Amino acid sequence: MMVRPMQTFTVTPAVPPALSRLLEIATNLRWTWHRESLDLFRRLDSDLWEASGHNPCVMLGSIAQDRLDEASTDEGFISQYGRVCRSLDEYMGGATSRADVRDPLAPARPWFNRAHAGSDLQVAYFSMEFGLTECMAIYSGGLGLLAGDHLKSASDLGVPLVAVGLAYQEGYFRQYLNPDGWQGELYPDNDFYNLPMTLERRPDGSPVKVSVDLPGRTLFAQIWRVQVGRVPLLLLDANVPETEERDRVASLRLYSGDRDIRIRQEILLGVGGVRALEALGFQPRVFHMNEGHAAFLGLERVRRLMETRYLNFEEAREVAAAGGVFTTHTPVPAGIDKFVPSLIDQYFGSWYERFGISRDQFLALGRERPGNHEEQFSMAILAIRMASATNGVSLLHGEVSRNMWAALWPGAPAHEVPIGAITNGVHALSWLSGEMLGLYDRYLGPRWSDASMNRHADDRAVWERVNDIPGEELWRTHERRRERLISFARGRLRSQLELRGASPSEVARAAEVLDPSALTIGFARRFATYKRATLVMRDIERLIRIANDRDRPVQFIFAGKSHPEDHGGKELIKQIIQVARRDDLRNRIVFIENYDINVARYLVTGCDVWLNVPRRPHEASGTSGMKGAMNGVLHMSILDGWWDEAYRPGLGFAVGRREQFPDEAFQDEVEGRLIYDVLEQEVIPAFYDRGHDGLPRRWISMMKASIRDLGIVFNTNRMVYDYADRFYLPAGNRQARLLENDAKAARELVSWKRRIRECWSDVRVERVDAPPVGIHVGSMMSVRASVRLGRLDVKDVVVELFDGPIDPNGTIAKGNATAMTCADGPGNDRVASFAGSVDCKASGLHGYSVRVLPAHPDLAHALEPALITWAN
Repeated sequence: MMVRPMQTFTVTPAVPPALSRLLEIATNLRWTWHRESLDLFRRLDSDLWEASGHNPCVMLGSIAQDRLDEASTDEGFISQYGRVCRSLDEYMGGATSRADVRDPLAPARPWFNRAHAGSDLQVAYFSMEFGLTECMAIYSGGLGLLAGDHLKSASDLGVPLVAVGLAYQEGYFRQYLNPDGWQGELYPDNDFYNLPMTLERRPDGSPVKVSVDLPGRTLFAQIWRVQVGRVPLLLLDANVPETEERDRVASLRLYSGDRDIRIRQEILLGVGGVRALEALGFQPRVFHMNEGHAAFLGLERVRRLMETRYLNFEEAREVAAAGGVFTTHTPVPAGIDKFVPSLIDQYFGSWYERFGISRDQFLALGRERPGNHEEQFSMAILAIRMASATNGVSLLHGEVSRNMWAALWPGAPAHEVPIGAITNGVHALSWLSGEMLGLYDRYLGPRWSDASMNRHADDRAVWERVNDIPGEELWRTHERRRERLISFARGRLRSQLELRGASPSEVARAAEVLDPSALTIGFARRFATYKRATLVMRDIERLIRIANDRDRPVQFIFAGKSHPEDHGGKELIKQIIQVARRDDLRNRIVFIENYDINVARYLVTGCDVWLNVPRRPHEASGTSGMKGAMNGVLHMSILDGWWDEAYRPGLGFAVGRREQFPDEAFQDEVEGRLIYDVLEQEVIPAFYDRGHDGLPRRWISMMKASIRDLGIVFNTNRMVYDYADRFYLPAGNRQARLLENDAKAARELVSWKRRIRECWSDVRVERVDAPPVGIHVGSMMSVRASVRLGRLDVKDVVVELFDGPIDPNGTIAKGNATAMTCADGPGNDRVASFAGSVDCKASGLHGYSVRVLPAHPDLAHALEPALITWAN
């Protein structure tokens, strides 16, 4: 029999008055990157800290009362507690500007407060997952860790941001391997009341709840707040009595494979998330969708604008899109969430009439070809159409995304498709080891993290101080971290073997695996087949020779989870386990189960080399290698994702030279051999080439170069600065402009677009004056064009010269567009003459064309209307 409580109540830790703010410190996740706050909990009870899974709330709720009483009278502990409290107050208060204080170490106001004082910008950041700390299992991998680091840097920089996600009752699974090496999954419940989060309540103590209408029923959700430094993260929890049992799954597990459950999850995130912000008084102008999962927020914003501003659908969509930002992380169409039209009808059929549009018009919002009635509804396409700015997460991924979505802008050259790139980064203070953080503080200066936005020469000068770190000190620091990693790996292997029921002798051998002084290579990430975790095992005999070289041994540590439904990924894990059990590799290969933030922290600080071998160009960015680089771990990777733009000789190691073969099996064979070549010819010699003092001078030089040149660029301070400068501020300003004077600009823009679409068929380039065939380098080639405007005016269009080199296909390769000026007209025949010139800077075969695009000062970009007319 299940007994239901007649009443519930919350029990909180009994903290002595002298330590009354411990719970406040515990529930602000700044402790995850503020070293002294973290050490405060460790100092309180280091064993309990480990046993709690690094959860300060569980720790404070279970620690012995006499230990708390003892700490409250310990002068040393009280002194550290006081420093942590003062630091938190200064951080949350923003402090005074650095110019107003005499102490050079006094806290400065964060960047946004200094650079944009008085700004009323507020950004809402939506993501399906957030990786903030290992005790909060609401993330699965890189997307969530990126989102967590985004919030931390937004907090450090003072960017006015609020985040929205889902509070998963079971979160992501705990991984275990059976005796055959096959992955199994466990789904332990998240006890929200013992996590660093608080339930949002009304003045009468009842939970704040939002509701979302579903077919014939209503889904309710309460809101949990996670304070991430200065940034609040709101998590929606559908596991409440008012929600029907079948709908509570919307916040049960991350990434359900069931499409019906998935759409309810994404409705809760997008629609419910906007309502949660409103219920708590947040009024963001900019909405950042981290992947397409949150794209339904655009529809909810349209609905609210229609209700509150009395706009029609197109006018409301114009305003909503002006404040929308979309970041795509997916390099292949198969990775995009799509829903069959019948499922959209089921959940959004009532919205068609509410919006005053037809079913086909609604479905067209998520279709690449609106006229294709069989095409599924794409969340990524919806997000693109509900945003004024879209970006990939590395330069290469931006290029891949432009090609992938080029059909949305017919007639536009792929390189001009309005999808940019902001390369990902990592939050340095969250991922640096304590020892490396000490080196940064001593040699770069205590404000080195302020110089992480790569904006000024002064920033570069700070990071150049990496050269001042003594080589011996850097190497001894790294050796200690490798020893700690080996100890951790042995302990985890021993625990894994015991849980699998291994023999006592096999468990005992766990203490002998790995060599604390051997070259250690780490591979840890989501086990998807395109990431090719077993590529290094294609030639087992060669691998054995490399690993067991008596003078220059090499060892590998693997970790990672496969999606529960990805049997190909599970097979890769099984293959690694079987290879690791061979007698001739048993001490050289270890697989650590249940990869999480804690395991990642040991790996990215303790390995010598971080290995990444995806099938190019399937890695959108990848951030684990950035975490390693911050710690002096050298990256060895296929030139894909972030490494494609970061690599240069001396910073790490490249596998291949961007080759892509149509035969995937052949590609794997070629790059499998290249891995061994790079190891034997570059990596191993550099690591084991030691001087008389035992130091690998060449390796240390590469460590310094990696830290110096990669750290300043591939961090989330620089990344969030780019988002704020390039996207958030312009989007906020544009939306505010469209809403001024009862949304006059928005109404006029919609009316103008309607007229442009009606009249665009009249527009054509009638004649282009042909210049001489031979032109000398340095000459200016004049071009005139006659353009029929029909019912449009000159101010409605921009006429451009498009020129560039001719590629082997006979087309203009990545041409350059320059605006032509109106020289005459239009006359009664509605033909106007335009003049321009081509600057002939280089020799060779070049070409040009003339094109016409719509022009309006309130467009996000010239290609926004998806109209373009080229000369024949």
